[in-house]
Amino acid sequence: MPPVLRSVLPVRGELSLVDEPTTQTEPADFDRFWADTLAETWRHPLDVAVEPRETGLAVIDVFDVTFRGFGGTRIHAWLRVPRGVSAPLPGLVQFFGYGNGRGHALRDLRWAAAGYAHLVVDARGQGHGDTDDDHADGGPSAGGFLTRGIRSPYEYYYRRVYADAVRAVEALRSLDGVDPARVGAVGASQGGGIALAIAGLVPDLAVTIVQAPFLCELNRAARLSDEHPYALLTQHFADRRLDTATALETLRYFDGVNHAKRATAPALLSTGLRDGIAPPASVLPAFTAYAGPKQVVLWPYNGHEAGGDLDEENALEFAAAHLAPHRLTAGRPSA
Repeated sequence: MPPVLRSVLPVRGELSLVDEPTTQTEPADFDRFWADTLAETWRHPLDVAVEPRETGLAVIDVFDVTFRGFGGTRIHAWLRVPRGVSAPLPGLVQFFGYGNGRGHALRDLRWAAAGYAHLVVDARGQGHGDTDDDHADGGPSAGGFLTRGIRSPYEYYYRRVYADAVRAVEALRSLDGVDPARVGAVGASQGGGIALAIAGLVPDLAVTIVQAPFLCELNRAARLSDEHPYALLTQHFADRRLDTATALETLRYFDGVNHAKRATAPALLSTGLRDGIAPPASVLPAFTAYAGPKQVVLWPYNGHEAGGDLDEENALEFAAAHLAPHRLTAGRPSA
C-alpha cells in the first residue's frame, strides 16, 4: 500500500495510516467497459449552456448550467463563482448525497466564497434536482436507484450517473474563466462515491476530496448495513435469491474500490468510525486502494456526519494547498 501522506496542513481529527483489506475484485473487462461507456457518451456534443440566475447575492454570481450527459440527456447544474475575479479560477465538481440533486440555487456557497468555480450537478432522477433519468432500464428492483437496472452493468443506473460526472468535469473545464488544469471533485456520501469514480475515470483530475463515501465495497456493505440505501440491496437479494450473483457482478463495475485503484489525484479522505450508513469496513478499503497521494482523517466517535464542519475546514485547507484559489479580499467595515 502506498503510504498515507502526513500533511503539514492543520488537519482537524485523527490522521492515520489505514490498511483495511478489500474483498472486492474487479472484472477482467473493467477498463474496456468504461472506455466503451465514455466513448458512447462522447458521441453526443457537450452542448454547454450557461444562463445567469438572479439571487440577490452581492459577491457571488450564480448561473444555471446544462450540458449533455450519457445518452444525450440534458443534465442540470448550478455554477457559483466569486464576482469580479478576472483570473482563471480553479474549479470543483460536486454531487450530493443519495436522493439529492443540485438543490436550491443558494445551497452551499462556501466554495465560491473561497475563490472557486463550483459546479453542483444533478444526480439524474433524484430529488431536489431538475434532471429526469430518461433511460428505460426496466427489470425488477427494490424500488430505489441503487437497484435500478442491476441485472446488467450496461443498464445499471450508476453507469449513467458516472458518465454524467465525467461530462460535468468537461463542462466545467470548457467555461471561460476556469483553469482546466485546476479542476477537482468533491463529495460526501453518494457524492463521495461519485467523486471517487471521477478520480478513477478522469486521469488528469487535480484533486479529490471525499467524505464518508457510499458505493464502496458494495458486496460487503450489503451485509454490514441495515440502513437505507444499502438496505435496498439487502431487500433485493432477499426477494430474488437466485439473482444475487448476477447483481453482485454488476456492482463490481461501479465499486469505489475499483475506481480508487486508478485514481492519481491528491486525495483527502475522511470517515466516521461509527458510521452505520456507510460502514467503515466498506469505506476504508477504498481509501487503502486509492493509488494517488492521500491522507485519511478518522473520526472515532462519529457516524455518517464524520467530521462535519471540521471536515469542511480540512477540505478548504487541502484544496487551497493543491489548487491555489484566488484570494478574495475586502476592506474592513468602518466604525
